[in-house]
Amino acid sequence: MNSRTAVAIMSSMVFGMTITGAHAENSGPKYKPVTENRIIENSAKGAEWLTTGMDYHETHYSPLNQINKSNIKELGLAWSYDLKSSRGIESTPVVANGIMYVTSNWGVVHAIDAKSGESIWKYDPEVDKGKWGVKACCDAVNRGVALSGDKVYVAAFDGRLIALNASTGKVVWEKDTFDGEQGFYTITGAPRIAGSHVVIGNGGAEYSGRGYITSYNVDTGKKEWRWYTVPGNPKEPFENEAMKKAAKTWDPAGEWWKNGGGGTVWDSMVYDPELDTLYIGTGNGNPWAAALRSPAGGDNLYLASIVAIDPNSGEYKWHYQETPGDNWDYTSVQPIIMADIKIDGNLRKVLLHAPKNGFFYVIDRETGKFISAKNYMDVTWAKGYDESGRPIEFAAARDTKNEYLQIPGPLGAHNWQPMSYSKDTGLVYIPAQQISVTYKDQMDWRFEDPKPGVRGSIIGRNEAKTMGSSSAVSEFGELVAWDPVSKKSRWRVRYDAPWNGGVLSTGGDLVFQGTADGKFIAYDAETGDKLWKFDLNGGAGAGAATYEIDGEQYISIPVGWGGAYGLPRKVAEQRGSGTVYTFKLGGKAVSPGSLQEGTGKLVEGVDYDPSKIEYGEKLYTSSCATCHGAPGATKGGALPNLAYVDKNIVENLGIFVFKGPFYSLGMPDFTDKLSQDDVSAIKAYIQGTADAIRESGGKKIKDETVH
Repeated sequence: MNSRTAVAIMSSMVFGMTITGAHAENSGPKYKPVTENRIIENSAKGAEWLTTGMDYHETHYSPLNQINKSNIKELGLAWSYDLKSSRGIESTPVVANGIMYVTSNWGVVHAIDAKSGESIWKYDPEVDKGKWGVKACCDAVNRGVALSGDKVYVAAFDGRLIALNASTGKVVWEKDTFDGEQGFYTITGAPRIAGSHVVIGNGGAEYSGRGYITSYNVDTGKKEWRWYTVPGNPKEPFENEAMKKAAKTWDPAGEWWKNGGGGTVWDSMVYDPELDTLYIGTGNGNPWAAALRSPAGGDNLYLASIVAIDPNSGEYKWHYQETPGDNWDYTSVQPIIMADIKIDGNLRKVLLHAPKNGFFYVIDRETGKFISAKNYMDVTWAKGYDESGRPIEFAAARDTKNEYLQIPGPLGAHNWQPMSYSKDTGLVYIPAQQISVTYKDQMDWRFEDPKPGVRGSIIGRNEAKTMGSSSAVSEFGELVAWDPVSKKSRWRVRYDAPWNGGVLSTGGDLVFQGTADGKFIAYDAETGDKLWKFDLNGGAGAGAATYEIDGEQYISIPVGWGGAYGLPRKVAEQRGSGTVYTFKLGGKAVSPGSLQEGTGKLVEGVDYDPSKIEYGEKLYTSSCATCHGAPGATKGGALPNLAYVDKNIVENLGIFVFKGPFYSLGMPDFTDKLSQDDVSAIKAYIQGTADAIRESGGKKIKDETVH
């Protein structure tokens, strides 16, 4: 097989297939505008799914009950839709006026007839994937759209916020949300509507980003305000009093502003129209190691916090910091749910939150007052919280000299996957997981120092932590039914693997979740008993949505394996093109098939110099491991494991890493980062590792690169 043939084969499985921008006029009925009142009224009926979380409270709960415990076994596939993507799909669909809007990689939007599954239009923002792919810390995913009036809003991976006509898919306006900012940013989250404002954050805290969110007018796209999550250079004027206050909690000796500082708002935002308040979750510090970011300590506001903001002015209202002085990539950007619940006999307006750090929080959303925190999964960094709402940490978790077993690791006890709150049961259903790491501070860290052997440093990551895995702690996933009042789980379902999908609960006393091993499962919301399952064409991460058309209830889940955990490895045996599955009672559609993959043979026959293997491993760790995992540790995920590709790929590795044929699909260009000698060393490591595995009878090496 020649290198051109190898390129053709790999193009079908690497970095996501391209989708051309195509618009078609919608010949359906006149589009009824989506308004605040319509969203509020729909939350009681559930006929449509008008926001990413179904309602303003972002409960991921629907009162629809046509599909229920008594008839769930009659649920069948109504239709499926090919998203033509081989990367992670993380979008919860929204449905209005009989049209489903769902996104795939890079910010591509698909408008689908929600009853028949036929395409109405699709919009491709045509991101320069080669330029932006290197900035994808955790896959080139997109978590959905927002609706307001007659417009659909999507944020492309390259930072553009785009308003589309909801009926035709034509661009109404477009804004660059990275305008003038110095940093390494991307966008993967869904925009949110707050009154007449559309707001969006971004990612980049692993690189050089300073967190912020920006508000734009929904009609014109005019920029209205920007709120930063961490302070800038203290020698320059602060943007507002909140930043002045925050700067007192950082040590200037760390010169955090040169690195950006982190705190990016890469996912969760929720708007309360009654209190006219926007709540945001903020991200981790840059670098991760607090002792290097802020040597004298300090809380480092507003990292790992929930912050309340006036959506009209962008002014700070209050904050609650869940992980003061974040030292472990414990972001608070995981989905936030609003609820009104009775605590000690009093009805309280609260925020419910299960961030990465393993604790479940109940916070008063009017005042920001701490109510409770209890760990919903095992943790090794803190034994609990005191009455004031501060964690009681284990000292060893901040040891700068010794290795420490960290549970949860940086992928968190809960990540971006939506959780759900049922008003019927009073329970929150959390897609939880256990993935540990061993942490040690990298005390010789320097900002953007491309050091062989330091994970991701050649592609710009700034973690200042060395990480490994421990065979003493198992990885698994759980669906946790959590009672926020009694602060304990009602029931749990254990999965063999982590990184399972988002959760939907319904008025039919059902809970739905897609899984990493390629199942879509319905559980009894009260007991956790498994009632129904369906085999998908790959692992599922996105949350499902449900809606009603012509008296029939439908349930839809987008499926496509990837994300931070799924890029280098998969759990399901099968892997398919990104697909929307939609179900109804009595559905009899034929399920789509999976992609045909290779035999999984270890690469062999590439000539190499054994003396280069050790250095090649260091270069691989710094350049390749984040996306491809350790050679031979897995057989690949959304992206291939390089010990299991065709010989021609490894033999001609230089063709691929120096602005090669996959650059246009998102492969980084290493022209200024690696030399030809470096590439030879990486080839030696890949082939040498494959040979060692083959000689050992197929025993795989431990993958310490995927976390």
